[in-house]
Amino acid sequence: MLHHPTLDKLQQLRLNGMLAALREQRDLPEIATLGFEERLGLLVDRELTAREERRLQSRLRQAKLKHSACLEDLDRHTPRGLDQALITQLATGEWIREGLNCLILGPTGVGKTWIACALAQQACRQGFTTRYLRVPRLFEELRLAHADGGFPKLMRDFAKTDLLLLDDWGLMGLDAEARRDLLELVDDRHGQRATLITSQLPVEHWHDLIGDPTLADAILDRLVHNAYRITLKGESMRKRRARPLTATTVTE
Repeated sequence: MLHHPTLDKLQQLRLNGMLAALREQRDLPEIATLGFEERLGLLVDRELTAREERRLQSRLRQAKLKHSACLEDLDRHTPRGLDQALITQLATGEWIREGLNCLILGPTGVGKTWIACALAQQACRQGFTTRYLRVPRLFEELRLAHADGGFPKLMRDFAKTDLLLLDDWGLMGLDAEARRDLLELVDDRHGQRATLITSQLPVEHWHDLIGDPTLADAILDRLVHNAYRITLKGESMRKRRARPLTATTVTE
């Protein structure tokens, strides 16, 4: 008789994990063999699990990752120069705690973005806040923020994000405003927050891409010298997995 008001109160308190667990306990005859503290412990564990799952889903929504990738599904067999030991090390998340960077380099189609999203998803699971942005979109957001007065707030948001994933670096050169914004962004994060960059362009070409020698030195000093590198090679995995197309005969 006491279960119905208790369930209602759990719902009012938004203790949805405990609510679901208590409902399940009512349908288990063997639950009567457990003591009060054991049953309470099961309810509390379920609530903690439910809350952590909600927080994880919230972090994943905020991250806006391009791929629903996870390290458990990483293709470790296709020959592309993947350093398995380094991936295992990065999976611990210690580099994010230390505010270090990671560069994933290689030709198009070798899985740079997928691996980056898998590392970012792992970071979300470990409790880190994460944000995915293609580099052209990053500079577009910064340009619009200058125009509408939202630049300071946007930069504060980027500065406090534990892991910022910048995809497709090097597809376009930088103008003067973009160079200044990038320097401010990486300076805010240097030694405090982690940045993950994917690029088809080798690092030795980044200086020319940025343009201004003085700003390029400052930007790369904050991005490259404290970064792990994953350098991939090989044929495009999209090409490997593409199904052959067959011609169809059209008769009149």
